[in-house]
Amino acid sequence: MRSVLTVCIGNICRSPMAEGLLAAGLPQLRVFSAGTGALIGKPADATARRLMQDRGIDISGHVAQQVSQLLCRQADLILVMDREQRRYLESTYPFVRGKVFRIAEFDGHDVPDPYGKDEAAFQHALALIDAGARAWIDRILKITKPEQQTT
Repeated sequence: MRSVLTVCIGNICRSPMAEGLLAAGLPQLRVFSAGTGALIGKPADATARRLMQDRGIDISGHVAQQVSQLLCRQADLILVMDREQRRYLESTYPFVRGKVFRIAEFDGHDVPDPYGKDEAAFQHALALIDAGARAWIDRILKITKPEQQTT
């Protein structure tokens, strides 16, 4: 595994936070994000930036981009925030089937969109993203460890 794509709607709240957490936990991988209805060219939401900065992760350089066939092809794993995004990607890009999962898949949760809501909504979304990211990081490290030791 070499790359992970995180996807939400606008690519300014949830997926940039997920990208930051996964990149911090998996520095050997390329981690990037996009949106199904991206606010192209916009930075990460100010609340998302602040919450991530509180965790020592800087997402201030993030620029929103639209999900595309190319980005999906470049990703070995695609992590979305909810079932609807998974359905959208699988119907738009059928080749992604089998590599698209919710970030909170193992806990059985969708991550609600905090966009336009108060800080508590962002904290709730980030808590779900963080738990999901930790579970994915653990799994990815287990499958990439042997590969790294042989190279």
